[in-house]
Amino acid sequence: MIRIAVDLMGGDHGPEVVVPGVGKALERHPDIRFTLFGLETECRGVLDKHPALREASTFVPCEVAVSMDDKPSQALRHGRYRSSMWRSIEAVKTGDADVCVSAGNTGALMAMSRFCLRTMANIDRPAIAAIWPTMRGESIVLDVGATVGADAQQLIDFTMMGAAMARALFEIEKPTIGLLNIGVEEIKGQEEVKEAGRLIREAAMPSFDYFGFVEGDDIGKGTVDVVVTEGFSGNIALKTAEGTARQIGSYLRAAMSRTLMARIGYLFAKGAFDLLREKMDPGKVNGGVFLGLNGIVIKSHGGADAEGFAAAVDVGYDMARNGLKAKIEHDLKLYHNRRAAFAVPVGDTSSS
Repeated sequence: MIRIAVDLMGGDHGPEVVVPGVGKALERHPDIRFTLFGLETECRGVLDKHPALREASTFVPCEVAVSMDDKPSQALRHGRYRSSMWRSIEAVKTGDADVCVSAGNTGALMAMSRFCLRTMANIDRPAIAAIWPTMRGESIVLDVGATVGADAQQLIDFTMMGAAMARALFEIEKPTIGLLNIGVEEIKGQEEVKEAGRLIREAAMPSFDYFGFVEGDDIGKGTVDVVVTEGFSGNIALKTAEGTARQIGSYLRAAMSRTLMARIGYLFAKGAFDLLREKMDPGKVNGGVFLGLNGIVIKSHGGADAEGFAAAVDVGYDMARNGLKAKIEHDLKLYHNRRAAFAVPVGDTSSS
């Protein structure tokens, strides 16, 4: 039994989309027990339309819903203990849920998650990891917005967490890891990135294979299973990829409707275009994972439809079922033990 707490009030459409999404996830995973948090006046009527979900869940009425426009400081100050977002995170802290899933305000969700769950031992800053469609399947990219301007130690932490997530999500024994850089040569890039690469290579972790530096085009190629970067460049890469997917889709729709022959050709190739559209749909790989906390929190895209929200729940299910938190703790402990054996502190490059 996997227990998942859901903030019904998050996202652009609230319970009207979130509730059907949770229902779809339940159809795929009947072993989930949901605890649903939301405003009773807005949620009861929607839940009544989904009797199977209502039977497999517990609804907890809340008094406050965090707005998508609230600043993190506002969300923390004004009635946070009574909000659906806070109470869904708190369910993970108290052990009543294994995972929290919300489509709410990203800044508020991260601030509340850090405040409520705290970071793991030896973790300075958490990261948001995104699942990325590639030419080879899927990969993980982190950080995509939580930590701007990460130093070498934070990049190392992201590497350990990303590798653990890849093992939990993709169920591969030794994922490949790459550090995003402006070139693959060891002499290129910022000092923090070069130092992180040196220390990761020296540690020779048995739980993943360090590939080295990767460039921006390697993300879509699927050159490695996990791409590690800091939050500023990671977020730009994510938003650029999403925008490019929509741009290409718009070009295709315009081209296919321009002439009668183009419309006839579309009918013959409809299956191929449908497959392309599905591959390019960001909602199909929805679900950013907050890594480095003492609990699992999944952030769904605010504009996701019901199928997209269900995909975020799927990610949370896999993270809990495959022991994400235990894997991260194991890798962090092993890494720090290995670094202690080298006895070279981060920042000291005299041994290189």
